[in-house]
Amino acid sequence: MTTVKYLLTEDRMPTAWYNIQADLPVPPPPVLHPGTGQPIGPQDLAPLFPMALIMQEVSTERFIEIPEEVQAIYRQWRPTPLFRARRLEQALDTPARIYYKYEGVSPAGSHKPNTAVAQAYYNKQEGVKRLVTETGAGQWGSSLAMAGAFFGLEVLVFMVKVSYQQKPYRRALMEAYGARVVASPSEETNAGRAILAAHPDSTGSLGIAISEAVEVAAQDPDAKYSLGSVLNHVLLHQTVIGEEALTQMELADDYPDIIVGCTGGGSNFSGISFPFIGKKLRGERDVRVVAVEPAACPSMTRGRYAYDFGDTAKMTPLVKMHTLGHDFVPPGIHAGGLRYHGMAPLVSHLLELGVIEAINIQQLETFSAGIQFARAEGIIPAPEANHAVAGTIREALRCKEEGVSRAILFNLCGHGHFDMQAYTDYMAGKLRDYEYSEEEVAMALAGLPAVG
Repeated sequence: MTTVKYLLTEDRMPTAWYNIQADLPVPPPPVLHPGTGQPIGPQDLAPLFPMALIMQEVSTERFIEIPEEVQAIYRQWRPTPLFRARRLEQALDTPARIYYKYEGVSPAGSHKPNTAVAQAYYNKQEGVKRLVTETGAGQWGSSLAMAGAFFGLEVLVFMVKVSYQQKPYRRALMEAYGARVVASPSEETNAGRAILAAHPDSTGSLGIAISEAVEVAAQDPDAKYSLGSVLNHVLLHQTVIGEEALTQMELADDYPDIIVGCTGGGSNFSGISFPFIGKKLRGERDVRVVAVEPAACPSMTRGRYAYDFGDTAKMTPLVKMHTLGHDFVPPGIHAGGLRYHGMAPLVSHLLELGVIEAINIQQLETFSAGIQFARAEGIIPAPEANHAVAGTIREALRCKEEGVSRAILFNLCGHGHFDMQAYTDYMAGKLRDYEYSEEEVAMALAGLPAVG
């Protein structure tokens, strides 16, 4: 019998998150206060985040215990299955051994609840009454809305306007979980009103939506801000994915030669790859790790490694990351979750150290890959996940050209059931690729803050 899926029982779910900061050969650059240019302390972040998350943000402990209340909710869908993509291998006629971790089995349909549940738990512990956040495609917003329902927290979501219009069912899902959803830029904040005054037809961006959410949270003593990617503690919570995959690859009696992950802010990529990169950094097992980003939002491949704001209105601290500039507004591609101007500082740091590599892929190639995957494996991937699928197919075809069998692991971070309009548009020939001139990239980078 050929095994297709590798399953773990609930008692084999990880009980601690893996913190890659413990194994970095060089610590990442500090986060800076935008006013003073000095490294910020925990108290500077206290208006936005509960102290437990702030301490996770700066921790260098290798493992951080997952509270039992969080584990109990995780068990609703974790451990998630690891699949051997045998039918895709056949379709590609490749000697590669392709594995994918499937996070679409969560109630919200993606990997995002891994951190949403944890963040809601720690906020509830600190007496917070409401959470304010932003969302692109809605995967994160729906996950936080669900977590808010579990812990009795109000949730307000600023949803990037182009996604708000493209994905009404994702919006309906958030509202079904009890969240209030506002199209961003909106008239509800100073940041939103300023953007609309300058650009009345603005389609929005994650940077703009973050500005609105931070503004509301900072002014409400009962509220905290919640972020679905980029920050260290968010990446930490996602490592349950890779930790499970380590055990499941043992069940398969295999180990990845290559890990491929789609990257927008960096959370699902980190989730699948960091536990394996940790082994690499400790000299235990080598692995090649490929981050795949959209050609329409190429922060790692065409951006600059520099200090920048995480939001458009310059309300957040300065973080050193690969960035296209906080003023950058990417086109309205359907992979809304990847439309962010910057990359997680930890992912950016690993790229600078040469531990990982990055490529960008155009929209049409990713949808072609998603269709090919669906016809072989039966799962319709989210447009974001299609970037990982496309990167994996490229690697598998390289194995075929070279006549070499390599094990490739990728994270199928969510299903595309709420994204069918994107597939309809693709099959009708309505989608297109986007290319930026050097001048456009240079203009976006011209507004980077000066840091001594």
